[in-house]
Amino acid sequence: MPADGADPNVGDGPAASGGPLARVAAEVGVAKPDPILVVDGVTRRFGGLTAVDVDHLEIQRGAITALIGPNGAGKTTLFNLLTGFDAPDHGRWKFDGTDVAGVPAYKVARRGMVRTFQLTKSLAKLSVLENMKLGATDQRGERFLPALLPFLWKSEERAIEDRADELLTRFKLHDKRGDFAGSLSGGQRKLLEMARALMAEPAMVMLDEPMAGVNPALTQSLLQHVKSLRDNEGRTVVFVEHDMDVVYDISDWVVVMAAGRIIAEGPPRAIGANQEVIDAYLGTHHDAPLSVEEEDEVLSDIESELWAERTPGGAEQP
Repeated sequence: MPADGADPNVGDGPAASGGPLARVAAEVGVAKPDPILVVDGVTRRFGGLTAVDVDHLEIQRGAITALIGPNGAGKTTLFNLLTGFDAPDHGRWKFDGTDVAGVPAYKVARRGMVRTFQLTKSLAKLSVLENMKLGATDQRGERFLPALLPFLWKSEERAIEDRADELLTRFKLHDKRGDFAGSLSGGQRKLLEMARALMAEPAMVMLDEPMAGVNPALTQSLLQHVKSLRDNEGRTVVFVEHDMDVVYDISDWVVVMAAGRIIAEGPPRAIGANQEVIDAYLGTHHDAPLSVEEEDEVLSDIESELWAERTPGGAEQP
């Protein structure tokens, strides 16, 4: 619980105490002291549906930012736009001071913004080590002419393999290095994807539901790895998550989306007490008592369903 007199609208996450977000107000579109990513006027429509409509968003460098919201809020679509996997109808965004709107996904990754996917994208018929080596960027041996001259890239290949082994050891996957990636469990594939993303040595890692479908034991391991990206390596992390216990545990700042728009942002404590966020998740009138007419309607629906279950032949209710 906050100390007496503490402001509930300023940062209180794991890294916020005395840190750059400590005195940032919990307001939509608020400026951050040192943003690594700045988004302006980004919209994406699919026919008549507006999936993303973000006026202004800044992501603080060196912090863990959670992106939350109900299903269909536009979180993954925003990830796709920012990382070059989709194109917006309007809008611009800058990463580390450079305009990256319209830049292809592979070039975005080379500039230091790497993402993982909600459904893991490991190459099942390649070994775990080969999957890792594919994550390294700007390899000489990938070009046609140098590929014909092994002496130009052999030393680089050894350095890449050494880094892959180091990361596999860190993520407790080293004993699986020779196994097909398709033989890994769902949680192990999540670990592999996160480890492979680090092969590019990114400044910012964007994780799309990294804990989804992972058993509790591996969830704790993943959480520690996410924290270490910030605490030990100084990387920026943005992650999509539905489990609020995870959000409270590791995030410094929380951004909330609903119907494509950002409706709130702030430290976890302020977001947890935000009525607009509660309404977005549970419905605006979730805590209002039902009227007599509404109660009768609900009871009538329940009775009809029970009667239908008991009379498969479709007899009318008496």
